[in-house]
Amino acid sequence: MDFWLTVTGLASAPLGRFQRGPATMAVIDDGRYRAALAAGRPDRRPMFTRVDGPVVTWADGTTEQVDAIILATGYQPDLGYLAPLTGALDGAGRPRHRGGASLAHPRLAHVGLEWQRSLSSASLRGVGRDAARAARRIARQLRHS
Repeated sequence: MDFWLTVTGLASAPLGRFQRGPATMAVIDDGRYRAALAAGRPDRRPMFTRVDGPVVTWADGTTEQVDAIILATGYQPDLGYLAPLTGALDGAGRPRHRGGASLAHPRLAHVGLEWQRSLSSASLRGVGRDAARAARRIARQLRHS
C-alpha cells in the first residue's frame, strides 16, 4: 500500500487542509522504521520542563539555548502543555497551525500531527518531509530577524 500511495503521489499530496476532523491511520512497516528507531534514528529527547525565551530546561536540570522548538507529538497528541502559550491551541486542545506552522507563535512548529499536510504526516514515512519543511521555514525566519 505504501508503494502505491507513494507512486500515485497521495502519500505526500498536501491534502491536510481539507481534513475537517480527527483521523486515524494504521502504521505500515516493512521493518525499516522499527530498525531505524532501534538504532536511535531519529534521536529522541524527553520533554523539556521549562522554556524561558531561547533557553530550554531539560528534565535533568541542564539548560540549552535553542533557536526554535519543533514538537514531534506522535500518534495521539496530548498537547495540554501548550495551553499556557496564548492562542497555541483551539477549543478542542488541537494546535492552531497551517501545515505545521503555529498560527500563534512564529517560531513554534509541529510535526507528526495527523493530516498535518498529507496522509503520511503522522507516520514515520512522512514526518521527515514535514520536519524538513518546518526547519526550512524557521531558518528563513531566523535569517530575516
